[in-house]
Amino acid sequence: MPLSQNGSPRVPDLSPLPADFVWGVATSAFQIEGAADADGRGPSIWDDFCRVPDAIDGGDDGLVATDSYHRWPEDLELLQELGVDSYRFSVAWPRVQPDGGPTVNAAGLDHYDRLVDDLLAAGIDPLVTLYHWDLPSVLQHRGGWVARETALRFADYTDVVARRLGDRVHRWVTLNEPLCTAWIGHLEGRMAPGVRDLRSAVHASYHQLLGHGLATQALRANDPGASVGIVLNLSPIEPASGSEADRLAAERADGHTNRWWLDPVHGRGFPADVVEIYGVPLPSEDGDDAVLATPLDFLGVNYYFRQVVAADDAVATLRFRQVPVEGAPTTAMGWEVHPQGLADVLLRVTKDYATPQLWVTENGAAFDDVPDAEGYVADAERTAFVLDHVQAVSDAVAQGAPVQGFYAWSLLDNFEWSYGYWPRFGLARVDYETQRRTVKQSGRAYADLVAGHRANRPTT
Repeated sequence: MPLSQNGSPRVPDLSPLPADFVWGVATSAFQIEGAADADGRGPSIWDDFCRVPDAIDGGDDGLVATDSYHRWPEDLELLQELGVDSYRFSVAWPRVQPDGGPTVNAAGLDHYDRLVDDLLAAGIDPLVTLYHWDLPSVLQHRGGWVARETALRFADYTDVVARRLGDRVHRWVTLNEPLCTAWIGHLEGRMAPGVRDLRSAVHASYHQLLGHGLATQALRANDPGASVGIVLNLSPIEPASGSEADRLAAERADGHTNRWWLDPVHGRGFPADVVEIYGVPLPSEDGDDAVLATPLDFLGVNYYFRQVVAADDAVATLRFRQVPVEGAPTTAMGWEVHPQGLADVLLRVTKDYATPQLWVTENGAAFDDVPDAEGYVADAERTAFVLDHVQAVSDAVAQGAPVQGFYAWSLLDNFEWSYGYWPRFGLARVDYETQRRTVKQSGRAYADLVAGHRANRPTT
C-alpha cells in the first residue's frame, strides 16, 4: 500500500471530486441490529441459517450482533463524530412484515421512522436499502427467491416502507448484492438459505432482478422524484496467463460475476452467452422485459477485490477458478488489496453502460485489529486501505466516471455472515462483551478526510 516518506498512508488528492461529493458509512440490519425477537420482529432466513450446524464460523449468530436496535443513540453519536454526510442502512423486512406480508408490524416501522428523523435532525442524509439478505422465513418456506411470488411480495413490502418513509427518504437501494443471494446462497450453499442447485440459483437471480424492477416502480409511484438504484458487487476480471484457455475463463467469470447483473438492469436482457453456459431456461413471463429494464437513477458499486482466474475443467459448469496473486498484499480474509481495481470497475461501467450516476456504496477491509487498554485500534493497514481506495475513486472521477459519493464499510465491527464475528471491518471497534464502541485510527483518518473536503467546498 502506498506510503508517504514518513511511513504514513498517503493522503488522497480530492481535487477531482465534485464540491457536493457525499461521504458516508454503511451498515446492514441483520449485521448490527440484534433484538431478534423484539417488538414483533419475525425470523429471517439468516436466523434459520445460523442454526445449521457448522454453517457459521465459531457457531456465532445474529441474535445480539452489536445491539444497534437498542443502542441507536450511541451509533448516531458515532456518525456525528465521523462527520459524514450520509448513512446507508437497511430496513429489516421481517421487522416490518414478520409473515412476509400483508400484515404490517407497526413497531418495526416506528423504529425506522425514528431513525430517519434522528438522522435528518443531525444533518445526515439517509440512503435506505430495502433488502440486505434478511428474507422473512415464511417466504422461504413458500419457495424464497426461487419462486416468483417473492418478487411480488417484495414490491408490496417496498410500497409499505415507501408510504411511511418516502416523505423524508429520497434515495433508495432496492437490493444489495443479489450475486451473493443467488450464487453463494443458492449455488454454493455458503450463505442463507444454504441451497446448492444451479437451477434454483438462476431462478433466484431472475426473480431478484424482477423484484428490483417492481420495487423501483413502487418507489416512484409514491415519490416520482425519488432516486432509485441497485447495489452490485463488481470485480475486474483478469486471466491468470496469456493462454487462450485462461482468456476464455476470464470471459466466463466476467459474465457470471458482472454482466449477468449489469446487462439486465441496463435494459440489455440477460447475456446470451451466460444463459447458454448455465443451460437453465429463464422463468420469464410476458411483460417481464419491461420491468427488468426499469431505468436506474444510479448504480451502487460495492468493491472489495479483483479476480484473477484460470481455466479449470474440473469446476462444474463455469470451468474457472480464482487464483491468488503471488506477492500481493491481502486482508485478514485473504482478499487481495488492489485499489486500482475500484477505478477499473468504475471506468468500465461508465464506458460500457453509461449509467447516469455511480455511488461507491461499500468499500472496506478486515484486518487483525489489536486494541490497546482503552480499546483504541491503531489500524494502519485499514487506514491505508481506505485512503488508497478513495484515491482510486478520485482517479476514476478525473477520467470521467460520474461518481457522486463514497460509503466506507463499515461504521462498526459486526456479524460478518458465515464468517461470524472474527472479521472486523469497522471504522469503530466493538467490544462484543460490553458493546462499547471506540473509533479506530481509520475512523479518525476518514473523519479528517471528510472534514478536509468539506472545508474546501465552495461557500456559494
